[in-house]
Amino acid sequence: MSADGTASTSQTDIDIIEVLYRIPHRYPFLLVDRAEDYRAHESIVGIKCVTVNEPFFAGHFPGNPVMPGVLIVEALAQTGAVLMSKSLDVDVSTKTIMFMTVDQARFRSPVRPGDVLRLYVEVLRARGEIFKFRGKAMVGDKVCAQCDFAAMAIPNTVGGAGETPGAF
Repeated sequence: MSADGTASTSQTDIDIIEVLYRIPHRYPFLLVDRAEDYRAHESIVGIKCVTVNEPFFAGHFPGNPVMPGVLIVEALAQTGAVLMSKSLDVDVSTKTIMFMTVDQARFRSPVRPGDVLRLYVEVLRARGEIFKFRGKAMVGDKVCAQCDFAAMAIPNTVGGAGETPGAF
């Protein structure tokens, strides 16, 4: 058991309970089931088991289900947020990791129901509470998508009053 009460098979594995603790996303927008190979301030591998029950498959595309590329990028960003939250030991009651930028996005191969999406994320640089990442999403030995992206930890706001820096 870890300090926050979550069970884990090793120091480098992150189960769904800890993922839910580290990021605020919930169904139907939670796109990381677990993670492995966590290396603080360095890298992580997120795992998304893609099922036919995903809500986006009903319209993307009927009879030829394909996971939207933008959601693959979001899955990479959520994986980066888990890495960042754990590396910085973010107090999730007062701060949220927010996606800032995406660059050099490339889509190479479709992701379909039944695929296990492996989300490789590495830290390119970190300065305080801003991280720059490189991500690569793979199914088996095929690269499905890749991009560079950035995120930052920002204070939570109550009731949506005021503008949140870095959010869009």
